[in-house]
Amino acid sequence: MSSTDALSILTLLETAGIQVWLDGGWGIDALLGEETRPHSDLDLVLPLTPAAQTKDLLKSRGFAVTEDHLPQGFAMEDQQGRRVDFHTVYFNAEGAGIQEGRGGSFRYAPEGFKTVGYISGHPVKCLSAQVQADCHYGYEPDESDRRDMELLHERFGIKLLPPYAQESQQQ
Repeated sequence: MSSTDALSILTLLETAGIQVWLDGGWGIDALLGEETRPHSDLDLVLPLTPAAQTKDLLKSRGFAVTEDHLPQGFAMEDQQGRRVDFHTVYFNAEGAGIQEGRGGSFRYAPEGFKTVGYISGHPVKCLSAQVQADCHYGYEPDESDRRDMELLHERFGIKLLPPYAQESQQQ
């Protein structure tokens, strides 16, 4: 998923009036204002309400649903191998994004939706550094996750918790 591809998809959604926030690798790189590594996909937080509209829009551009776990989320991919992972949420009274999961729910803090980052100099909405870090817990991290978390720690002073804290203390 190149920066051009990511911006193209974000522009398509924005033009259709679909609000999304960058999450994951591209979300962290947007916060940093630079591409720090190659990206295999684009992670987006999407309100649950326009999920069907979003699917239809991307289908019209050659994408197909490859995973459907609504209300938790869904993934789409096109013939070129560009993958978009949608993490769907509903917003509660305080403005937190709630993602329903198989084993419970995940809460995206309200302040996490007020951040702007940059991809190739273009402003994009993304999750805050702290919320990005919060999303990295609860699963076994890979090398990209470890590097992303270290960058959040270095640039934004995000406190690292295990397993990331143990790794940074050993270095």
